[in-house]
Amino acid sequence: LIACANLVPGITSIYRWEGEVQTEGEVLMIFKTQDGTLDRLMLRLQEIHPYQVPEVVCLASNFTSAPYARWIFAETGEPGA
Repeated sequence: LIACANLVPGITSIYRWEGEVQTEGEVLMIFKTQDGTLDRLMLRLQEIHPYQVPEVVCLASNFTSAPYARWIFAETGEPGA
């Protein structure tokens, strides 16, 4: 489903949950994928994440080099490789 994942430790999240302010240490995860796998990836992340409401956000790229895009498609096993 992904070609690459970046893990960014040391994130502190401050948020409101069930009426109370919470502070948690978290790890930011950035997944490299493409449109053809996005829906399945989003579902899988929601299945395995320990939070009831995980933050799963998709950021579209304005530009991706052709070699990098080919690598993404090749690694995710999708057409376009």
